[in-house]
Amino acid sequence: MDPSALAHAAELIDQADAVIVAAGAGIGVDSGLPDFRGDAGFWTAYPALGAAGLHFTEIACPDSFERDPALAWGFYGHRLDLYRRTVPHAGFAILERWMARAPAGGFVFTSNVDGQFQRAGIAAERVAECHGSIHWLQCTRPCSDTLWPADDLAVDVDTAACRWRGELPRCPRCGALARPNILMFGDAQWLAARTEAQIGTLMQWLNSVRRPVVVEVGAGTAVPSVRRFGQHLLHAHDARLLRLNPREHAVPSPLHVGLACGALEGLAAIDATLAAG
Repeated sequence: MDPSALAHAAELIDQADAVIVAAGAGIGVDSGLPDFRGDAGFWTAYPALGAAGLHFTEIACPDSFERDPALAWGFYGHRLDLYRRTVPHAGFAILERWMARAPAGGFVFTSNVDGQFQRAGIAAERVAECHGSIHWLQCTRPCSDTLWPADDLAVDVDTAACRWRGELPRCPRCGALARPNILMFGDAQWLAARTEAQIGTLMQWLNSVRRPVVVEVGAGTAVPSVRRFGQHLLHAHDARLLRLNPREHAVPSPLHVGLACGALEGLAAIDATLAAG
């Protein structure tokens, strides 16, 4: 990596009064989580869905729970079990340290539903999950605005067939099929109150910061929720942008830094430059 770009990146971290982590799916690759980029990556992770010719958008949607609930829960149950077992890579600890050293602290805005930031030790009240969380459940109807944690849900999935075995998760209020509290494709049933409260807390905190840096990690343009949020901060809060992305690393101006690298590689290199300071 270019030493001058690393030095600029370290300077952005050092001079910021607040660190805002904006993270997409790419941040989890170094932890061993699958990359769903394109059908090839998705079908490699879920060969049974590939054999059936099902695309990501066709299983990650509310209709899949109506068409074939055992298959839908096979997919989401496998992901829930995977995320429970995944150990966050060292880059998460680096981000936590940068947030802690900033005078106004830090916050995470992520489109990821895996709960990896909380597993890495970042306080839940400092994380906004714009697409919800697989660790919370809701009714498919839904019969109410009630959410409940998935902590006690025992996952039993036939991995080869990507199908849930046994009793399907049910709503404790009405007995209808349950689903993860995740914003899916074409989703009119998602209960957004938990996410809206998280974003409200983030926006209130943003009113107290003056020189924020946005550390955008693994967020592409295919699902641009994270990128749009970061772009908003550049205009509304005069933030500086540090973008880590192996394929889409261009930044709007020389005020910002873009590094063509994966999450762990880039974070470790910047952190070493910061320490050498």
